[in-house]
Amino acid sequence: MKIGKTGRATTSISTATPDAVTVRNRDLVNELMGHVSFTEYFYLLTTGRKPTEEQTFFLDLLLVSIAEHGLVPTNQAARMTYAADPDFLQGAVAAGLLGCGKVILGTTEIAGAFLLEMQRRIEKDGETLDEIIKAMVEGNRRLPGFGHPLHKPVDPRAQRILSLAKDRGVAGTYVGLARDVEDAVARLWPKPLPMNVSFAIPAVLLDLDFPVSVLKAIPILARTASLLAHLAEENQRPIGFTLAHYAEMGITFEPLPTEE
Repeated sequence: MKIGKTGRATTSISTATPDAVTVRNRDLVNELMGHVSFTEYFYLLTTGRKPTEEQTFFLDLLLVSIAEHGLVPTNQAARMTYAADPDFLQGAVAAGLLGCGKVILGTTEIAGAFLLEMQRRIEKDGETLDEIIKAMVEGNRRLPGFGHPLHKPVDPRAQRILSLAKDRGVAGTYVGLARDVEDAVARLWPKPLPMNVSFAIPAVLLDLDFPVSVLKAIPILARTASLLAHLAEENQRPIGFTLAHYAEMGITFEPLPTEE
C-alpha cells in the first residue's frame, strides 16, 4: 500500500441513523442498553464478539486490579493539570493517560508479547525456559512484568489473578508459562524479582482468547476510571498545587560550572 493510497474506507464498529444506532451489528437501544454490562460492552466493542461468562468475570477482575494505586505519577500529573485549569477536565485526564508508558502501567502489552515469543521459542525452536532466562540475565536485559518498587516479595494482585484462574478452571498454556517463568526467575535471577500484575494480566487474557491488540487497552481503560476519581476529589479537596510545591522543594538547584 502506497502512502496516501488507501483501499476502500470502512468501519465495522458502528453506524447511526435518525432513529437507531447499530453497534457491532446489534441494535444499541433494544439489544444492548439494559442487557449488557459496560465490561461486556467493552469486550464487544473491541473484539466484535460477545464475551463468555469467564471472559466477563476476568475482564472485570483485571480492570479492578489495575485501576488504582495511590498517588502515582499519572494521578499526580492529572491533578496538577486540573489545578491549573479546573475547566479542562478532559485535558487533565489526557495528561494522566500520557504517563501510562512502559515504565508505569504500560508493560501489559510488552509482557503479553514476551509470553507469546517465549512459547514460540519453546515449542518451535526447542529452547528451554531456563536457557531463555539465563540469556536475559547474561545480557543484562529487563524482564517485562517483573519487579515492583513496593510489592515485595510478591505482588498480591498478580497472585490473586493467577489463583483465581486456576480455581475457575481457565488457567491454560500462558498461566502455566507465567508460573514457570516465576519459578525460573526465582532460581536464576541474581536478585529477588517478583512477578507483578502486568505479567499476570496478559497470561490470563491470552488463555481466555483475548486479542493481543486489546491487552494494552485494559490498563488504560482501568486507569481512566481512577483518574476521574482523583479529579473528582481534586475538585472538592485540591492538592494539585501542594504536589507541585513539594516536587519543587524536593529538587536542589545546581548551577552550571563557571567557565574559567
